[in-house]
Amino acid sequence: MSKQKVAAAGISDRESEVLTLIGQHRSNAEIGAQLYISVRTVETHVSSLLRKVGVPDRRALAQRAAELTRAERSEAVAVLPSPLTSFVGRARERAALRQAVAAQRHVTALGPGGVGKTRLALAVAADLAGEFADGAWFVDLVPVTDPAMTGSAVARALGLGEQQGRSLDDSVLTALADRHTLLILDNCEHLREGAAPFIERLLAHCPRVTVLATSRARLMVPFEQVYAVPPLSLGDDAATADAIALFLDRAAALGWPIESEQLDQVTEVCQRLDGLALPIELAAARLPTLGLDGLTASLADPLRLLVGGRRADDRHRSVRAMLDWSQALLTTSDRCLLRRVSVFVAPFTAADAAEVAGYPPLAANAVADGLARLAEQSLLTAAPSAGGTRYRALETIRQYETEQLLETGELSEVLARHLHWCSKTAAALTGDLTTATDWRTQFDAAVDDIRAALAWAAEQSEFRAAAHDLALSLARLTFTRNLVGESQQRYEQAAALADDPLAAASALRHAAEVAGCRMRGADMYRLYRSAADIARSAGDTARAARDLATAAITVYRMSEAFPEPPPSNAAAALLSEARELADDDPAALAAIALAECGVLAQTADSAPEALVPEPITLAERAVDLAYRTGDPLAKSAALDALAAAQCWAGDTFATAATTQRRVELLAAIPVTPASALERVNALAEASDTGIGVGDLAGARRWAEQLRDLPLLAERGDFATSRLVVADALAGYADNVLAGSRRFLDAWQLSGRLHAPNLGMAAAAVAMIHGLRGDDDARAEWLAIIDDLGVAPDQKAAYSAVFDAIVLLHHGQPDRALAGLAADPDEMDVQVIWIWRHWYLALRAEAAVRAAHPNARDYLTTARTAVSGNPIATALVDRAAALLDNAPERLSATASAFETAHCPYQRARTLSLMGDHSAAAALTNLGLTAPTP
Repeated sequence: MSKQKVAAAGISDRESEVLTLIGQHRSNAEIGAQLYISVRTVETHVSSLLRKVGVPDRRALAQRAAELTRAERSEAVAVLPSPLTSFVGRARERAALRQAVAAQRHVTALGPGGVGKTRLALAVAADLAGEFADGAWFVDLVPVTDPAMTGSAVARALGLGEQQGRSLDDSVLTALADRHTLLILDNCEHLREGAAPFIERLLAHCPRVTVLATSRARLMVPFEQVYAVPPLSLGDDAATADAIALFLDRAAALGWPIESEQLDQVTEVCQRLDGLALPIELAAARLPTLGLDGLTASLADPLRLLVGGRRADDRHRSVRAMLDWSQALLTTSDRCLLRRVSVFVAPFTAADAAEVAGYPPLAANAVADGLARLAEQSLLTAAPSAGGTRYRALETIRQYETEQLLETGELSEVLARHLHWCSKTAAALTGDLTTATDWRTQFDAAVDDIRAALAWAAEQSEFRAAAHDLALSLARLTFTRNLVGESQQRYEQAAALADDPLAAASALRHAAEVAGCRMRGADMYRLYRSAADIARSAGDTARAARDLATAAITVYRMSEAFPEPPPSNAAAALLSEARELADDDPAALAAIALAECGVLAQTADSAPEALVPEPITLAERAVDLAYRTGDPLAKSAALDALAAAQCWAGDTFATAATTQRRVELLAAIPVTPASALERVNALAEASDTGIGVGDLAGARRWAEQLRDLPLLAERGDFATSRLVVADALAGYADNVLAGSRRFLDAWQLSGRLHAPNLGMAAAAVAMIHGLRGDDDARAEWLAIIDDLGVAPDQKAAYSAVFDAIVLLHHGQPDRALAGLAADPDEMDVQVIWIWRHWYLALRAEAAVRAAHPNARDYLTTARTAVSGNPIATALVDRAAALLDNAPERLSATASAFETAHCPYQRARTLSLMGDHSAAAALTNLGLTAPTP
């Protein structure tokens, strides 16, 4: 479709951008980050697009987006259809259900399959969408086979991804906590064990959310209001009967208008079908082959359809009888095909169907034509997609056909072929992880069937090995798709399915690595210990030693990720046990050496100083042993320990060099759960140390890489935190403001959790607002620092630095000096280490500009400490030039700031020189002119 046609369809340019990214299966947070808009704005665009494109949910919108993109490239006609069939009648029911939903927070539209619950719920949702400020959202639960994944299905429909440290269920509850939203949960009956508790939690945590569920059975949760969906009205007057109106509508759509003298026959057909929507649609679909007379005669057999009554169980039998009749009218091959394709839980292509269903007595090359015939008879729905036409059976028909498979004895064989297709598909997807441009689309189309096949195979002893392999494939795929919670679950499932204990232990290690990516320290600790137990039982004592040491490492490397820390002696006990098992295995010895760095550091406070080894010596030994293994991840972890030891020793430049070495090492290895976790940590520390040594270009480069990591797609607060700081110090105000929107979005979506490690970024944003003269915005961001749970001593260094920059900008050196009065040598190393050079240099400048009597002493102290830091050195040189009243030296400092990629301080220097270009330079940065 051309841009003109998109516009004609009412889709704005911004909505078109959003639609393109939805077609790439991006989450709301990812779309917001790419387009520099808030998640709330993305949600608004998605809600609008659902209405304009005419689809019920996000999955369908993603499919339609791909078609629109393809059409735009080829200038094809518009692909913006209305629903496949019109909604007919039901004015009373529609009004009654609408009234119930308006009055109650949870309504279940109850009724047997085929009565029309879904269509009625969608119609009511369309009526009420405008009354909910945050829209109405449809969740198709048919493809979901695991009750525990109910919340995941809702998250996908809402465009929510998984945040570190939070389950998808928690992400949904947080995202909807303050939203005024109507949530339609369709086909809950097979997920009652998951849907019921999810809805209960949702209603408890989200006071403005209303749930409209459809189900064949009550969900039995508090506040549930049941609305029993009746059959379509029959009545005495054909002109007002909804059942007859539906038949006439579907007949007209087939090109079979009904004459007035034939209305009695139509009435008879609808009465025999008890006014049930699905049987009426199936009967109407037979008009081209039977005609109305033939249809009436076929349905006249009382043994088939005349069951009488209007009770729910009778209506069930009516639908079953109609499906029996529909089957009887099919050819043998089409009957066989319909049975076999019923194992697909999600829409499938003709090629997919041929692989699963195309075996004797059904020829594979006959499958495509058979699918088309079944779609013509309304036994399958067909819809275009980017990968070709996709077919799907209504859930009622699918369940019926599954029963037919059981009766014919085919079920196990068809499910086995479906398992084989899923295993083959998963293997292909795993191989395409780094090459396929539409990998997400392919994965999302197949994943529900893969999950269903795995659930079945896991219960079949003869397919246990296949289930193990499929669980491993799904674990890898879901990790890449950023479904890290499910990835951990699948690795643990693979471990449980493994017959080989070493394979089980391997799967548990991968599960532990994923748990680390989720910031689940307790899980990581538990899983490594379980892997050690299995390895030891299998006789692999060296591997057990390595696992025990890694569990000990987890205690201190992931200390912030434990809800409650393990007992104080737990890591030391594991380390002791590991030493007993290690023998001379290089990998085990390297892991033990690394664990010693942390464990002995933890015990240093209580041990006599003479008995505590030198931290750097321990870390260097860990690095040496790690390099002997050749394992890049072991090397990275050891380098991290060395950088920490160098930091504690106060050697900022050595810390920066070691951290940069670590980043370069990790850049050359593939992305796995273990490497992803290392990369996050390494890039964050590299950016921090870059700031510490005045390498703003490097700090920004590593911060940009951190920002763009897929693992942090939903953690925009952490992802942008380092880049916001680097940009703020450089003076790129526009960049900081853009990054701060993503930061704030993600933090609010997390439930405004305490995260003291993010306080530095909030302080940087506050500083930029201060330099822009926006005191109200600055106060808001300073308040966010407190909301993040940052203790006063934790922010002492960076708050003093950022405040000093603002105060010096506005001509208040006395206040700046007062804020920098504390002796940095008396601060905690972890608090001052990044900021020592900035702190000392700015203190010297504040003392000079405030005419403090000890200004020259401050300059001398700073000059010695900051040697080698280009920005801090330039700050000291500028202060010395001011103290010596040597304006000719200021030009050199301006050049030094430019070389060091710090345009703000360059502009400030120009201002101090009286250079008229300073104002323009500051304006270009988005900042205000300084106060003299």
